[in-house]
Amino acid sequence: MTWSEGQNTISCHIRQAMLMMRAMAASSAPDSSLTRRSAFHTTRWSLVLQAKAETPDESAASLETLCRQYWPPLYAYVRGRGHSPHDAQDLTQEFFSRLLAKNWLSAADPARGRFRSFLLMALKRFLANEWDHVRAQKRGGAMHLFALDPQALAEIPAPESMACDADALYDRQWALALLQKVMQRLRAEHVEAGREAEYEQLKPCLVAERGELDYEALAAALKMSAVSARSAVHRLRKRFREIFREEVAATVEKDADIEDEMRAVITALGAV
Repeated sequence: MTWSEGQNTISCHIRQAMLMMRAMAASSAPDSSLTRRSAFHTTRWSLVLQAKAETPDESAASLETLCRQYWPPLYAYVRGRGHSPHDAQDLTQEFFSRLLAKNWLSAADPARGRFRSFLLMALKRFLANEWDHVRAQKRGGAMHLFALDPQALAEIPAPESMACDADALYDRQWALALLQKVMQRLRAEHVEAGREAEYEQLKPCLVAERGELDYEALAAALKMSAVSARSAVHRLRKRFREIFREEVAATVEKDADIEDEMRAVITALGAV
């Protein structure tokens, strides 16, 4: 994937988020069922706590799950601090390895706030204290916990092309990683229900403005009535908003923080 294609993907995610937030602002108060912790998808904090478990295999598996979802914002922050792409990859890899090897997760506490903030603070401390050691280890050959996805790397813009600092880069990539997770879950639900083809037809509706949709054409493609097509679009958008809220809620400890964190995600996307 080229850098320009990656930018198109990012633009798509941003428009999805903005559309979702407009819909939320126009709606009534969220259903209380969406703020019940028991209704949430596996939380990032629960994965952190599992990664602190005594069994090494369980810890490694949980940490790898965290790594695969959250390395892009951490990598973006390291690049924003002036490190080259190769050095940033090494530092990001080593940071996650240290989380496990040095038991840094023992300091993680959901009661202290947002998981996003915990990870960034841990990374800042790592960069302040560990860079010389990482360079020495790099010369000797280091073992990495997992491989960074080359396609995902290509989709992260270079810091010099962005009008924001390293912290803003981190927040923006965090928001995009979260949106990517939302889309993965939304698609997976349709695949599991045997409606993958319907999802592919409906997905562009998430980024369509009011008045842009041709429900007659959509109905013909889906082999249903225009009324049913309109309902299908409504359900997809509603489910997108619900999953988005769940994913945000999974990164905070208190339900009272959900709305603020959702606003922070949208602010991060609109900061560039």
